[in-house]
Amino acid sequence: MNEIGTTAQEALEFVKAIPPAQGETMRGVPLEPRDLVRVGFIGVGGRGSGQLGEMLAVEGAQVTAVSDVVEAHALRAKERVEQAGQPTPAVEPQWERLCERDDVDLVCVCSPWDWHVPHAVCAMECSKHAAVEVPAATTLTDCWRLVDTSERMRKHCLILENCCYEYAEMLVLNMIRAGLLGTITHGEAAYIHDLRSLLLADGGEGLWRREPHKLRNGNLYPTHGLGPVARYMDIHTGDRFTQLVSMSSASVSLGQYRDATLPADSPKRKETYSCGDMNLSLMQTALGRTIMLQHDVATPRPDSRINLIQGTKGTFCDYPPRLFIDGQTGHDWQPLDAFKAEYEHPIWKEQGELARKLGGHGGMDFIMNYRLIQLYRQGQPPDMDAYDAAAWSAPVPLSDISVAWGNLPLPFPDFTRDHWQEPLAAAAGGRAATALRCSP
Repeated sequence: MNEIGTTAQEALEFVKAIPPAQGETMRGVPLEPRDLVRVGFIGVGGRGSGQLGEMLAVEGAQVTAVSDVVEAHALRAKERVEQAGQPTPAVEPQWERLCERDDVDLVCVCSPWDWHVPHAVCAMECSKHAAVEVPAATTLTDCWRLVDTSERMRKHCLILENCCYEYAEMLVLNMIRAGLLGTITHGEAAYIHDLRSLLLADGGEGLWRREPHKLRNGNLYPTHGLGPVARYMDIHTGDRFTQLVSMSSASVSLGQYRDATLPADSPKRKETYSCGDMNLSLMQTALGRTIMLQHDVATPRPDSRINLIQGTKGTFCDYPPRLFIDGQTGHDWQPLDAFKAEYEHPIWKEQGELARKLGGHGGMDFIMNYRLIQLYRQGQPPDMDAYDAAAWSAPVPLSDISVAWGNLPLPFPDFTRDHWQEPLAAAAGGRAATALRCSP
């Protein structure tokens, strides 16, 4: 969907428009408690296959149905469920049928990006909670669609942002809650990952992930970096994003890599890539905090999410993880190891050995699934909801619009419709008890 408009003013008015609410807020609304959470998977190819393996290791989760457009993927998933000692799951050729099943409580959406919203909306409209891979949506219209469907159907739309559950991110969150970094003022986030070979592959994500590089010019994948920084800043529980402005570099690297590695007669040689090698967005929050957000998947450089958070008493910066604390001796960074004994998150203390053994992105994939299922079983609110899914994904369309109109500053939509100021303890259902704090 083209949301750029025909004039900058038209684009600005589109971004400002807030559709009428279709129900009460879902902030802090608890999941219904149950001993066994029955999970259905839509998409069990690359990413979905990994998520399936992590979910099968979580106590209290049972995979009851799988669906994939590639039959071999679905049959492989069925065999993995059986090998894990669970009852044989249903294999649904039609994903709508999976959403309709009576033996599914939670639908995990691990399909290509453009299908995230149709799958999640269908799940919620079938009275299932939806857990959606990232980005949850790629247009503002679809961001609002997730929020509105969640409120109307009284079902959660959870974003499967695994980076919020990485060891360092959870440890640093504990530090911030304990006041070690003082008053938080600034964060830096990124998705910097050389994906040139993946984007140009003939299978897997190469079949669809290159397409946005031909159609957009912005930040295509913001949530891995932005999600943890949003948690550090209590976005939607006392603060919110208010502004974004974005600019992109020239688009060079992906085309050069293609020309250097693919045969002269490859159809991909005819493609034109519009997405800049580096996209840089600046964001501000209602409390005056600032965020630098970057996206680069086409440049030869080491992976980084930057993951920097600074306050009046200190700064943490990742890759490698290190800290500087006000009043320390010397002017050099301190390694994170010196702080692990005091600030390691209890969930990692309890589940870290199993998480690392399973190995999904260093263990954070398991921790994410474990946390989700335990909150569900206990009847507590989820850590992230439809408002987080929408806000963390919204830089995709917002950056595209801003770049298209000469780095136009844009207001950031308030997907909570003014329910962002409540502290965690004031949210319905006592969300404070569950939101990645110092107790598991």
